Amino acid sequence: MAWMTYISHWFEQDDWYEGLQRANMSQVRQVGLLAAGCQPWNKDVCAANGDRFAYCATLAIYVYQLDHRYNEFKLHSIMSEHKKTITAISWCPHNPDLFASGSTDNLVIIWNVAEQKVIAKLDNTKGMPASLSWCWNEDDAVAFASHRGPLFIWTISGPDSGVIVHKDTHSFLSDISIFRWHTQKRGKVVLGHIDGSLSIFQAGNKNQKHVLRPDSLEGTDEEDPVTALEWDPLSTDYLLVANLHHGIRLVDSESLCCITTFNLPSTAASVQCLAWVPSAPGMFVTGDSQVGVLRIWNVSRTTPVDNIKLKKTGFHCLHVLNSPPRKKFSIQSPTKNHYTSSTSEAVPPPTLTQNQAFSLPPGHAVCCFLDGGVGLYDMGAKKWDFLRDLGHVETIFDCKFKPDDPNLLATASFDGTIKVWDINTLTAVYTSPGNEGVIYSLSWAPGDLNCIAGATSRNGAFIWDIKKGKMVQRFNEHGKNGIFCISWSHKDSKRIATCSGDGYCVIRTIDGKVLHKYKHPAAVFGCDWSQNNKDMIATGCEDKNVRVYYMATSSDQPLKVFSGHTEKVFHVRWSPLREGILCSGSDDGSVRIWDYTQDACINILSGHTAPVRGLMWNTEIPYLLVSGSWDYTIKVWDTREGACLDTVYDHGADVYGLTCHPSRPFTMASCSRDSTVRLWSLTPLITPLQINILADRSWEEIIGNTDGAIEHGTPPLLCGKVSRDIKQEVEKLTGNPRMKKLRWFSEFLSPPGGSDNLWNLVAVITGQDDSLLPQNYSKGIMHLKHLVKFRTWDKALSVAPGVSVKYWKKLMQRRADQLIQEDKDDVIPYCIAIGDVKKLVNFFMLRGQLKEALLVAQAACEGNMQTFHVPTPKGSSHSDDIYKEDFNELLQEACKELAEWYFQDGHAVLAACCHLAVDNIEVAMAYLIRGNELELAVSVGTVLGEPAASATHYALELLARKCMMVPTCFPSVGYRNLAADLLLMIPDSELQLVKLCAFYPGCMEEINDLHAKCKLPTVEECMRLAEMAHADGNLFETIKYYLLSQEPEKALPIGIDFIKEYISSSNWTLDTIYPILDLLSYIRTEKLVLHTCTEARNELLILCGYVGALLAIRRQYQSIVPALYEYTSQLLKRRKVSVPLKIEHLSEELDAWRACTQSTNPSSEESSYTPPSDSQRMVYATLLKRLKEEPLRGIVGPDYVTGSNLPSHSDIHISCLTGLKIQGPVFLLEDGKSTISLNDALMWAKVNPFSPLGTGLRLNPF
Repeated sequence: MAWMTYISHWFEQDDWYEGLQRANMSQVRQVGLLAAGCQPWNKDVCAANGDRFAYCATLAIYVYQLDHRYNEFKLHSIMSEHKKTITAISWCPHNPDLFASGSTDNLVIIWNVAEQKVIAKLDNTKGMPASLSWCWNEDDAVAFASHRGPLFIWTISGPDSGVIVHKDTHSFLSDISIFRWHTQKRGKVVLGHIDGSLSIFQAGNKNQKHVLRPDSLEGTDEEDPVTALEWDPLSTDYLLVANLHHGIRLVDSESLCCITTFNLPSTAASVQCLAWVPSAPGMFVTGDSQVGVLRIWNVSRTTPVDNIKLKKTGFHCLHVLNSPPRKKFSIQSPTKNHYTSSTSEAVPPPTLTQNQAFSLPPGHAVCCFLDGGVGLYDMGAKKWDFLRDLGHVETIFDCKFKPDDPNLLATASFDGTIKVWDINTLTAVYTSPGNEGVIYSLSWAPGDLNCIAGATSRNGAFIWDIKKGKMVQRFNEHGKNGIFCISWSHKDSKRIATCSGDGYCVIRTIDGKVLHKYKHPAAVFGCDWSQNNKDMIATGCEDKNVRVYYMATSSDQPLKVFSGHTEKVFHVRWSPLREGILCSGSDDGSVRIWDYTQDACINILSGHTAPVRGLMWNTEIPYLLVSGSWDYTIKVWDTREGACLDTVYDHGADVYGLTCHPSRPFTMASCSRDSTVRLWSLTPLITPLQINILADRSWEEIIGNTDGAIEHGTPPLLCGKVSRDIKQEVEKLTGNPRMKKLRWFSEFLSPPGGSDNLWNLVAVITGQDDSLLPQNYSKGIMHLKHLVKFRTWDKALSVAPGVSVKYWKKLMQRRADQLIQEDKDDVIPYCIAIGDVKKLVNFFMLRGQLKEALLVAQAACEGNMQTFHVPTPKGSSHSDDIYKEDFNELLQEACKELAEWYFQDGHAVLAACCHLAVDNIEVAMAYLIRGNELELAVSVGTVLGEPAASATHYALELLARKCMMVPTCFPSVGYRNLAADLLLMIPDSELQLVKLCAFYPGCMEEINDLHAKCKLPTVEECMRLAEMAHADGNLFETIKYYLLSQEPEKALPIGIDFIKEYISSSNWTLDTIYPILDLLSYIRTEKLVLHTCTEARNELLILCGYVGALLAIRRQYQSIVPALYEYTSQLLKRRKVSVPLKIEHLSEELDAWRACTQSTNPSSEESSYTPPSDSQRMVYATLLKRLKEEPLRGIVGPDYVTGSNLPSHSDIHISCLTGLKIQGPVFLLEDGKSTISLNDALMWAKVNPFSPLGTGLRLNPF
């Protein structure tokens, strides 16, 4: 197994404990990503192959992959190795995992998409690779050309590897705009030129240079660039050509004549991209570069078969997928027409009418538009399968949440626009008009003014009214000098500050009256208004100094000048919570903290390896500061000690802007030169605070004052306005305020993305008055008791049959069946008209349209759909109930599918909402736990009470484990008590408290204090009780009390011997041995690693590994079952032990599990599927008998945390369990090198508490 090569050295040694650090994971979690749009600068910037398509932003390549289960494309990875503008990409025709890309810094890269890594690089190519293409019929060769030529061919591997020049492709009279290799004819290539001509080269034939220029250009010097070229896939000689002005021609490359000139509808129409439709011979599509019209053509007609307007903005590039995405159900494929070439059958076969012959081709077009929009359009169904509209295509310099509506986030970019995004849906809702050049900075107007101020590189500053959609004010005091920062005062909404390369910081009123011009000795890059004094502003200057100005005086001199940075100062930020404290970021890579009242630098934060750009204070924790840098990282700092708490590596380029969510202060957004905006949750940094809230601790342990909170060693306390407002509201409540307190703090701590929706559903279930539900409730997942109206489907409901109902229904049924076969949306009104709810729900579910399926099922359950069924004979009155039951089953099924879709998409909270909507409380709780939303699960479970009790208790247990294992903290009394408080919330929690006390590593006095808190006997008394229980033959009590005594190691041989003896028999079950093994695993780590315990430790690890594998099978943790078996086998092989387990037996069990689980779920991809043998079936049956059912409902299935599906750009981490690249959050093991995915770490820790490295250290990924 691949992973063993990473960690086998651990299994060789027995004295490993010294020098190991604790396993850990990133504290900052990525919870959302706004992808970039497609760049409009270069031609070949979208490509597709098989189930994937890709497009280029300026510096990164976005790869989308088809999720077969849901029949939708999802962002799979972001490739960002290029440091300069990407010029072209080309997918390898014979290997769907490989593609090539070129960039303006003379670099060509070959990527492996599946492994998400660079496999070859060609640096310093002679000339910029302006156009690039994989060579057909060559295994590993990529061709590229600069504008001037020649064509270079790079053979990537093999004996002939290296770069050669295509000997004939040089000395052109006009630059190359594009080239294409022939897909069948070896070595045949065509080049398009700026003057409108083509050059055709083929080995053994005469070279044709500058031929087939449009007739109208012959004899002139006019240029009419070739904008698109595609060889006819079914001919050796025909070629489609588009010229910028002359339009589209079909030409013959052998006889050098034009076969057809196609007529565009108007002279205004212009084509810059075209593509053949592989599934429809003779058909091709073009994209209009003036307006977003997709035209569908057949070579036998000079006019389009169809014109489809998709967008207002013009097309930039276009690609048709070779195979349309497969549906989840099979549709019989029509018989193929065996054409010899696309043009050989210019006349349609006689059996078809003219219109039928030109029905729209089945196929999916990847469409990229000039405004950066990217989509996948289903031409047959005439609908978007996927549309990513209005993405930025260049560096994003700044981002800010709207102060009075934090669901809106504004971004400012190098591409000349400001865009406003809804962060719940991650879609653009406004974009600024026109192009302002480069926009460096933005600032929202205070309150509800709905205006944004923007600062540009050459065009001054402006105010954009987003509701009116126009610029309402411009400021030109800096002339043509770049304005690097703009800041709207939130204490005095009439004042706006700008700072510029001209050395001035200008303060003016919003109507343009200049109040102050502060002259600096060099360019000014940053300015920030004090949050406590409306007349104070700080600036950062190229002369390495920070200045503070006071506007209430007439002086233009600074009040204070702070020196210390060794390079220019870029940004400055005042602390929102500590008066007189500000920070500055510099090109020297450091962040300095200044105290205005002391005239001093009170801390220097060092760690960035490049200039610092983004700076953000947390608005609740006064010492928490976040910085972003050109070293591509974001760092979180504790400014008290100057310690870096976490480093985030997920951006693929310089990090520029950071902003804090106004009402969810632990949600942050960042923006970067990689053209993405990312959302982050900082909540894991304040775990003790969250648990204080759950454990209902006093306000003093939750909310504090700034002075107390910044003392060294103080656990985090909330000091901001939002938390104080919550406290005030809670204190106003009469009766039991706990429910409201849990809800308000839960929303305050959770990132956006469903927690509001979840709490609204909890309110409905717990009987809150519907009139108290917020307005936006109807936009989310609603509870089944609330009406769902069909709106557009009302007409279908009123269809009244003029014939007998029975006959009419039969006709409708047949038509519906036919439409379902054709996968047509028209089926919807038919199913509604005949009331065939089941058919309609199934139709939607098969297409992956799960939200629509849920809508129909809900409506049927509420009686909002007229449903026809044959009346039952007199005397039987239960038919309506049966139908109701039927619909209810459908509703549950639709909810389950939709929940699983959300869950697989990394939205555990929305998955839980789907189940709450149909009162599946236990399953909803299970989804929260599987998404590791433990604090949310406890909050919601506490409010829901009894129906959620078992899941709440499990979540509390996992949270207590988290407290028991927090690095550097657990021995502290605070954490110890937190863990105990959580466990004391569980009724009958003695066993859990025993585990906590057994594991606690303090001194004797502390341990006895903890025993007293948990109502357990003293350590000395436990020793006595253990010996008594041992004498009485009470095994469980013996182990329990030995573990609580001063000699816990005495429990090991007793428990292990029992388990070994028990599993030697043939009919043992998991439930008998697991409680004992689980209890033993809580032995204190320092006792377990004693040299005297070596053999017992190894046996414990092996038994936990094996039982862990069985538990993983029971819980369907497919991804870790093989690793647990392998881990157990490796320990058996390398450690001296005597346990009744044999490596051959483990291997046999694993093979049987693989064979039998594969048979229940044979993947459509697996052509090599072999059914399990009889002996494998027997082994698996025995295994299942041992396992019994998982007691906790809904907890079965893999864990999947928020952000699991989000690609990061960071260093590639390879999982030591699977040998594959980790997607989503990474968990670092205790050797400081080995990594596994956080999802695998969570599942592993739930079934085997010990690290995969075999060290005896416990795993704590919770």
